[in-house]
Amino acid sequence: MKVSVVIPVYKVEDHIERCVRSLMEQTLEDVEFLFVDDASPDRSMEIVRAVTSGYGRNVRFLRHAGNKGLPSARNTGLRAAGGEYVYHCDSDDWLEPAMLEKMVDAALAHQADFVYCDFYLSFAGSERYMPTPDYGSSMEALEKGFLAGQMKYNVWNKLVRRSLYIDNGICSPEEHCKGGEDLMMVKVLRMSQRCAHVPEALYHYNRANENAITKTRSKRHFDDIKANADDVIAFLNAHPIPHPEFLTFFKLNMKLPFLLAGDSLHIQLWKDWYPEANGYIRQNTWLPGRTILIQQWARKGWFLPVRLYAWAVRTFYRLRYS
Repeated sequence: MKVSVVIPVYKVEDHIERCVRSLMEQTLEDVEFLFVDDASPDRSMEIVRAVTSGYGRNVRFLRHAGNKGLPSARNTGLRAAGGEYVYHCDSDDWLEPAMLEKMVDAALAHQADFVYCDFYLSFAGSERYMPTPDYGSSMEALEKGFLAGQMKYNVWNKLVRRSLYIDNGICSPEEHCKGGEDLMMVKVLRMSQRCAHVPEALYHYNRANENAITKTRSKRHFDDIKANADDVIAFLNAHPIPHPEFLTFFKLNMKLPFLLAGDSLHIQLWKDWYPEANGYIRQNTWLPGRTILIQQWARKGWFLPVRLYAWAVRTFYRLRYS
């Protein structure tokens, strides 16, 4: 197989049919689809089996006896994958028909082991195009993209050569399983030799709020995210990057969504996380000026304008995209 597609499935019966059809109707033929049933209690897998049966594609079903969480489901699929490349898809989102073919074409054309594309934020009533920059090398994409904050490290718009996972022992974190599965992309890109960008939105990310970190008030969730961020920092210290200051920018970007939430709990978390990084806010010139400004306000303790900015952003998204 050229590509193995890993799709974790858990309580998505209202969305899974659109996702599955977008996968089954991909123009790339040389694909295996690995649906990982994470002990879903609803009709999700029943829908998956019914839809896939009408296409004659290479489909495999894997199942957990009990619910283990999204990172574990991704790892189960990764271990079973046989493709040269691995692609992770979320089961409530959907793909453009030629996504996999265009990603593979870019990988072959550039001899790349890491390929990423633009995407859409898909809201109830409309979509927002989310461009990603071009970078000249994997290291530039790592530093300016992931660490400085120009590019999201979500798994679902990246195609990765499977050997990067296997040879470097990279997988989703199962011990601290909340909010860490996307961070493995940082490790993968660090070990990549060459990356490529497809400047076209090929994926529809089905969310009303792109900052999922702000949707929860669970201490365990925040602790897991912090542990996974610390793990990435340790990995990059073990595999040094040319410009170590980008690790400080990564710390700032890991806690930036707390300011966009704007409430007292998240603001306190911003204060508690990586205070040693606050002195480097102005040095991250790869972020928009308004993002630097609200971080500077927070550093000075001016949280009223921070809250007003967060409210304005939420209001804009609600009026513009709902």
